[in-house]
Amino acid sequence: MNILVVGSGGREHALIEKIRESELCEKIYCAPGNAGIAQVAECLDIQPTDIEALCNFAKEKQIGLTVIGPEAPLVEGIVDKFESEGLKAFGPSKDAARFEGSKAYTKKFLQKHNIPTAQYKEVHTFEEAVSYLDKFTYPLVVKADGLAAGKGVFICPTKDDAYKALDDVMNKKTLGDSGDVVVLEEYLDGVETSALCFVDGQTLIPMTSSKDYKRIFDNDMGDNTGGMGTYSPNPLVDEAMAEKIEKTVLAPIMKGFLDDGIVYKGVLYVGLMICDGVPKVLEFNVRFGDPETQVLMLRLETDLVKIMLSCCDGFLSRQEVKWKEGCAVCVVMASGGYPASSEKGVVINGLDSVFDENIKILHAATKIVDGKFATNGGRVLNICALSDTIENARQSAYKAVEKITFDRMQYRSDIAKLDK
Repeated sequence: MNILVVGSGGREHALIEKIRESELCEKIYCAPGNAGIAQVAECLDIQPTDIEALCNFAKEKQIGLTVIGPEAPLVEGIVDKFESEGLKAFGPSKDAARFEGSKAYTKKFLQKHNIPTAQYKEVHTFEEAVSYLDKFTYPLVVKADGLAAGKGVFICPTKDDAYKALDDVMNKKTLGDSGDVVVLEEYLDGVETSALCFVDGQTLIPMTSSKDYKRIFDNDMGDNTGGMGTYSPNPLVDEAMAEKIEKTVLAPIMKGFLDDGIVYKGVLYVGLMICDGVPKVLEFNVRFGDPETQVLMLRLETDLVKIMLSCCDGFLSRQEVKWKEGCAVCVVMASGGYPASSEKGVVINGLDSVFDENIKILHAATKIVDGKFATNGGRVLNICALSDTIENARQSAYKAVEKITFDRMQYRSDIAKLDK
């Protein structure tokens, strides 16, 4: 079948590389893609939120499956549109996508179904928000309710910091309408992890574990980013912890969906904080994580297209999902100025000097300038390695990183550096 992937980042490149392995895949299109994706798929000049154009293309090319990478088109209802036209799309409906479109909606769901999460208060005006600042301990987490491209969460060490964050989001509208409603949330101190799950409306199957790094600098210093690296499996999530997450978080989530009549299909990303051995939910995302997907796809053994079709058609319970025994590491190479800004058009050198068969170079934001690969955004490249141990995968990834250069590039040197 012909398959369309919607998106343009490293996540989409990782998905496309895995989809290519499927015996069901004939041709892959990507809208809009990037310079690296263009090496393995036909890229289209259609933006992810141009749902009408994407739907028309899918009908014209008889696309058998459309895979939506980013959250914005899901929140806008791309799956509903495709299904109304008789087209198969992998992802949740507009109704189910509210779990990422509104943090307040997610918190209400978690509270209703007694799923462990931080204490919170939903506020609708700046004055109301300020009135609660003395009722929380600090640090305090301030979250813009709507989509904010990963920039809507503020960890505020003091009351003054919280006041500034609220002023920026609610008065100055630095995040637009996303800050019309804000969630004030108890700060959870622990170890962060995530649980990505395949869901078909009736059945939820967790993927293997991974760990990501959000801060821009080593030792978790500096600003939050979309993610500077990942590795899998996550040593924190041993068999006992995996069972605890399944029993106290994932099973209640699926039961909550069923009890509330929410038909959730696609991928559910559950952000977690492990606090003194207790997993608590930080957030939901309604799509594959980025860059978690990059390491998960390296370790996935089962045909991804078959898994996705089973989710669309409601027979995930009959679909085996197997993972390779090895370990995977992903190091993100970012532009100068990221995450505050990004430099575009900077030529990338050394991509053709990496020959290790265990290395996969995934493009996150690249374009062609005068016949050469160049930067085209904040997170530029994902250097991924698969090996028998995390340390071996880590060393392989960084050896490849050292061969690639572009002006003012930045990357963390401590991805997957485990405590001895």
